[in-house]
Amino acid sequence: MNVDIEICNTRREMNLSVAHRLVVYAGSNLFQDEIKQAHRGDIANFFFHIFTEIALYGIHCLLAIFFGEFNSHAFLSLNEARCRSRASEQTRRIPLRRKRTGKPVCCLSYNLQIHRNTIMTAQLSKKSEAWSARFAEPVSDLVKRYTASVFFDKRLAEVDIQGSLAHAEMLAHQGIIKPEDLADIERGMGQIQLEITAGKFEWLLDLEDVHLNIERRLTELVGDAGKRLHTGRSRNDQVATDIRLYLRGAIDGIVILLRDLRAALINLAEQHADTILPGFTHMQVAQPVTFGHHMLAYVEMFARDAERMQDCRKRVNRLPLGAAALAGTSFPIDRERVARTLGFDEVCRNSLDAVSDRDFAIEFCAASALIMTHVSRMSEELVIWMSPRVGFIDIADRFCTGSSIMPQKKNPDVPELARGKTGRVNGHLVALLTLMKGQPLAYNKDNQEDKEPLFDTVDTVVDTLRIFGDMAGGITVKPEAMRAAALQGYATATDLADYLVKKGLPFRDAHEAVARAVRLCVDRGCDLSDLSLEEMRAFSPLVQADIFTVLTLEGSVAARDHIGGTAPAQVRRAIDEARKHLG
Repeated sequence: MNVDIEICNTRREMNLSVAHRLVVYAGSNLFQDEIKQAHRGDIANFFFHIFTEIALYGIHCLLAIFFGEFNSHAFLSLNEARCRSRASEQTRRIPLRRKRTGKPVCCLSYNLQIHRNTIMTAQLSKKSEAWSARFAEPVSDLVKRYTASVFFDKRLAEVDIQGSLAHAEMLAHQGIIKPEDLADIERGMGQIQLEITAGKFEWLLDLEDVHLNIERRLTELVGDAGKRLHTGRSRNDQVATDIRLYLRGAIDGIVILLRDLRAALINLAEQHADTILPGFTHMQVAQPVTFGHHMLAYVEMFARDAERMQDCRKRVNRLPLGAAALAGTSFPIDRERVARTLGFDEVCRNSLDAVSDRDFAIEFCAASALIMTHVSRMSEELVIWMSPRVGFIDIADRFCTGSSIMPQKKNPDVPELARGKTGRVNGHLVALLTLMKGQPLAYNKDNQEDKEPLFDTVDTVVDTLRIFGDMAGGITVKPEAMRAAALQGYATATDLADYLVKKGLPFRDAHEAVARAVRLCVDRGCDLSDLSLEEMRAFSPLVQADIFTVLTLEGSVAARDHIGGTAPAQVRRAIDEARKHLG
């Protein structure tokens, strides 16, 4: 028999503490008798080899720990001349035979396994040698930086832990892992969550992403139980699950912020249900409206945005976990159980689609682009209205800045910047559409590029809605300036035409008669209400003395007394309905 001294492959196998194992096994039941009969010199030589190996590797490991590096190439280098002769086996064999007979006495082997607590082993170690045993050379530093996502996808850590715990619970329930493994995983994940929350978790570029960083730390903490966590799943379905969990939470938060913004605008509308300002088409004065009615238009826009987000959530809230890399798994998993644990409405029905689908992210970005478009439209009006040439409103100082050279300036920076950030979100939508348009099934590395646009879209929308909800309460309305503007541009001309139609004149004829009247006023530089009754009757004999009531601003807005109209009574009814919808 031979004595096998087995040196562990540190990329594949490592204990959780600095230790060595001496495993003795016998070739027959006569082992004890045979060993006693062995030549004393041979036994001494045998143990000399063992203790020499242990001493050499122990010295190297102490040096490796001191210099912060540990890998199997360096590990073997100190004894290269003796061990590399059979490097392919990574095993040191020492024959132990009787001097007289040459027959084997026994077969002994020991495995020397050394580990540093902060260095993970196997595939999840720092990939200084190679990505895995499949590869013959290490990944270059440039490629590591180019392909790594950990420094932006680490925001998925909380949902990654949630998904892993649900997966582990299912594995234990199905008998795929042991209950004690589940307990260890839960304990380790709890520790990791505390470290992340406290900012003490070490994120390593070599481990590429949030998933491997967490799994590495888990295996450091709980050993083999951590290695079993990835059973029955792939990073492909894992990251798809994480993104959906993250986005579901983001959507819920955005819906709340949209509600808060609508509530602020409703309050502003209620304060100014009777305040008249000119309504515009083509940026030209069209008809009188009320400021309250104008604000309720944005309430409607943001209500539709909330509906879109809630509808998008339905398609986000489907579980891809269990699709594994692309074809599912051979383990007897229970996907519905995981879906229930994580609060998903259903599971994704096709494994290929589950890992490669990013429709939900694109749909979210499309809904977000519409939110920002509505914010941008409102921002444009706020900027115009705050201009001294218009002077309809003022915005609280906390939302404005000054000039570095012109001391009189008060710039509406918040609405201006929101208007600019709209292009940013629109760009993210186009980026995701472009990202997906050329991808074959199933998962491709391209999809790593979905996260930064998605994360930035969430951040931009959340910050914008939060600040606009606050800013709406800091808008001061200037009713006199609004009324003065409404008196310009013949805003009641349509009311005169409607008056003639109600007297029996066909609308097209009424339209022509009022057009001639407006032309006269333009030539004179006066308003329609400044014309005498006789001058008005020259355009139509149907005009009576009651026309002057019709041509007032208050009469104009009050005449539109129907659902969706600008009459103050209708504005107040709309405010009540809008508040009911807020819940």
